[in-house]
Amino acid sequence: MHTIVLGSGVIGITSAWYLAQAGHEVTVIDRQNSAAMETSFANAGMVSAGYSSPWAAPGVPLKAIKWMLSRHAPLAIRPTADLSQYRWMWQMLTQCTPIRYRINKERMMRLSEHSRVCLNELRQETGIHYEQRQQGTLQLFRTQAQFDAAQQDIAVLQELGVPFELLDQYACLRAEPGLADSIGKIVGGLRLPLDETGDCHLFTRELAERCQAMGVRFLFNHQVDALKSDGHRLTGVRTTNANGEQQTFTADHYVLAAGSYSPALLEPLGIDLPVYPVKGYSLTLPVTDDKRAPQSTIMDETYKVAITRFADRIRVGGMAELAGHNLSLRKRPLQTLRMVVSDLFPRGGALAQAEYWTGLRPMTPDGTPVVGKTDLHGLYLNTGHGTLGWTMACGSADILTRMITGQRPAIRTDGLDISRYGQRQAFGLSHPLATG
Repeated sequence: MHTIVLGSGVIGITSAWYLAQAGHEVTVIDRQNSAAMETSFANAGMVSAGYSSPWAAPGVPLKAIKWMLSRHAPLAIRPTADLSQYRWMWQMLTQCTPIRYRINKERMMRLSEHSRVCLNELRQETGIHYEQRQQGTLQLFRTQAQFDAAQQDIAVLQELGVPFELLDQYACLRAEPGLADSIGKIVGGLRLPLDETGDCHLFTRELAERCQAMGVRFLFNHQVDALKSDGHRLTGVRTTNANGEQQTFTADHYVLAAGSYSPALLEPLGIDLPVYPVKGYSLTLPVTDDKRAPQSTIMDETYKVAITRFADRIRVGGMAELAGHNLSLRKRPLQTLRMVVSDLFPRGGALAQAEYWTGLRPMTPDGTPVVGKTDLHGLYLNTGHGTLGWTMACGSADILTRMITGQRPAIRTDGLDISRYGQRQAFGLSHPLATG
C-alpha cells in the first residue's frame, strides 16, 4: 500500500513514521530542501497536553478589543483583501461561548493526552534525543482574576484525569527557582507535571532520518501545484521540482499535512477547510546563568508568551498575528518577547545574542485540528493544529494511520475530522454549513 504525505513538518514526518511502521510504502513531498524548515523550525518547544486549550474562549472578544490598545498585546489583526480572513474571525467568535469552549477543549485534551502517550512510546522505541525535558509546564498568573479563572480549565483537567497543581507564588518559586528576581510580579500558577519540552526542529529532523532508514522516500524541492481528482477519488499530485520540471505522483492514499497552505490545495476540489495562518514569533538566546534561567516551560498568561528551556538555550515564543501569509519580521513582537523574558528571568540569558524568527501556525476557528478522511476517496487530512502541532503530532499520526489501515483508533475520534464543520463534498462540490 503506497501513501503520499504532503508536508515535512512535524505533522508530516510523524505521519510518515507511523504509516511506515504500519507497513506502508511512504513518499513525503515538500517544497523545502529538508524537513521542519517552516512552522516546526523554531516554535515554542512545548509538548503540553495539559495546556491544550482553544483560543476561542469566553471573554476573548472583549480582551481582543483591549489588546488593540496595548503595546504588548498578544494579538494583532492586520486587515488584508482576503475575505477568508474575516470569515475565519467570525467563525472563531461563534466558538467563544462556555459550551463551545468546553466541547473544543475536551476534543483537544483527548487528542493531546493520547499524543503524549504515543510520544513516550516512540521515544522509548527509538531512543530519539531532542534536548527533551520532562519537568512540566507552569502557567503563571499575574493577577488574581487569572488565578480564579483557572477553575474552568481545572474542571476539564479533573474530568480527563490529568494531574495538576494549583500553586501560590512561593510554590511557583520552588518549581522554578529562576523566578526569584520576579516573584513579586506573580500571584500564582497552574503546574502541569506531565508536560514536556524540547527542540521540535531537532526532533523532526531526527525522526525524518529514522523514516529514511525504514525506506521512506523524500522528494524535497518539489512544489505541490495541484491535487488531481476525478470527482470521486484523488488521482494524483502534480508538482514542479527545482529544475522547473512538472511531475504527477500517484498513490493509494494521500495525507495532506501542508499546514497553512492546505486550504489552497483543497479549494479547487470543492473542499472548504477553515484553516488560517496565525503568525507567531520566537527568539532563541543562550543561557548565561543556569540558576536564573527556566528549568522547563513557563507560560505567561498575561502576554500569552512561553519561555522554554533547552539544553543551553532559552526559547521564547508567542504572539498571534492575523496577516495572511506575510512572513515579515516586525519589531513590536520582538520587543514584547524581549520584555517578557527579561521581566521574568532578567539574569537567565543573553538577550544581545538572541536569534529572531517567525512562522505561520495553521489554526482552525475552534482550536481542534482536522484529522481524518474526506468524502474524496483516498484523501486524508492532518492539519490545523495551531500552536499545538508538536503536542498533538504523534497522536494525530497514530489515529490517522489506524483509520487508513482499517484499525480501530485507541481514542474516540468524534469531532476531529472535517465533518464537524457541517460540509459534504461530492463530485468536486462542497456545501459548507454553519460551524457545529
